[in-house]
Amino acid sequence: MNTAFEVRHQEITTKLCGELGIAVKSKGFKHLIVSPYIDYVVAENTVVQPDVLIYSGCTNDAYLDVTPPLVAEVISSHTAIKDKYAKYNIYEKQGVPYYLIINPEAEIIQVFVLKDGEYILKQEGHDFTFLFEFGDGCSAEIDFNEIW
Repeated sequence: MNTAFEVRHQEITTKLCGELGIAVKSKGFKHLIVSPYIDYVVAENTVVQPDVLIYSGCTNDAYLDVTPPLVAEVISSHTAIKDKYAKYNIYEKQGVPYYLIINPEAEIIQVFVLKDGEYILKQEGHDFTFLFEFGDGCSAEIDFNEIW
């Protein structure tokens, strides 16, 4: 186990949740919840647990059963293949509008945006600001330099 890497993973997850939460709440969108590590049930036999997600509404208290507008995965050597391929395909198929892949070792963020049912890489880098638009006038602008 690489303990330092695990700590870095948690730091980035916590900072990203904070940045997203502040951005969403500052615009008055209290119906959006930013949370780490919630089970997202996409099918009877498929459950994923994103590092960070935003959601609104849920029909039960045990797990998320609605498509979130944003999901983020902080990759590690143990999860990189699953996050870059398996989860990427799951989130794309489920219609998750924004998928973030964060590489803490390289300090690189990839922002994928769903367009016509497929993800396109909208932005990639270390230090940039991105405006997420969630519909109904709801948006959140994130300065990704703040998560390092």
